[in-house]
Amino acid sequence: MPDHTILGGGYLATISERGGALRVLRHGGRDLVTSWPPEGPIPYYSGTVLAPWPNRVIGGAYVFGGRRHNLPVNEPDRGHALHGLVADEVWECAEVFSAEDDHCFVRLTHMIEPTPGYPFRIALEVRHAVAADGLTTTLTAQNVGGAPAPYGCGPHPWLLAGPDVRECELELPASRVLLTDESLAPLALEDVAATPYDFRTSRVLGDVAIDNAFTAIGVGRVRVRGPEGGVELTWDPAVLPWVQVCTGTYLDHRGLAVEPMTCPPDAFNSEADLVVLNPGDKHEATWTIAIFNES
Repeated sequence: MPDHTILGGGYLATISERGGALRVLRHGGRDLVTSWPPEGPIPYYSGTVLAPWPNRVIGGAYVFGGRRHNLPVNEPDRGHALHGLVADEVWECAEVFSAEDDHCFVRLTHMIEPTPGYPFRIALEVRHAVAADGLTTTLTAQNVGGAPAPYGCGPHPWLLAGPDVRECELELPASRVLLTDESLAPLALEDVAATPYDFRTSRVLGDVAIDNAFTAIGVGRVRVRGPEGGVELTWDPAVLPWVQVCTGTYLDHRGLAVEPMTCPPDAFNSEADLVVLNPGDKHEATWTIAIFNES
């Protein structure tokens, strides 16, 4: 699958046409995200775009517009529809500007065509750009069909700050956490102060296993500090009011997944923060991955 590499501001980013994904991100030779070989496969959705929903639709079924829809179940051990419809699809490269300066970018497009489980037509565009302030990605969706469509999105990078995420510090300024059952279906939204998931003040992850969505975000920023340095993901919490965080240790996968989202898991059923795109409507979400240094 073709790759496109852009350089700028000390960053190197390699974008794959598979999944519209961020395959490699480096600064000064240091990996900031978990990468994967160009021939794939993509491990644990690393660097992919999640749309038209992030996270899970529980049971793969939902009701919208008075009709029940059944999505393909791609998480068979739990029985859910996971991470949308485009993470493993081929995107088309629409434009590349690859001169080494602060204006390098790759722009890819993909059309979600109507299917029995998602009978809506959504035009997607993702733009990855590098500059001195990091890699900034903007995902734009437009409903080009004839009926309102449920929609959600987010990215799925695995941030790297050291060889073992358990030795890294996490700073996560969110005061509410969504607790789940064994299948990761939502149960209850709780104050983080009553849980092991309070990382509003930076602290070492240790053996805390996380695969939860967080909200009530004070600042749209997650920071991970480790022996290899610091890496952060920033976004506008007014657009992406949720963030899923997942430690990869129990998956035997390096890094910490940090996934800003428009909505929580199973929003197609709960309708919590669900975006409804009417015909012609557009939605835009932006996030940035960068190094940071303590002042």
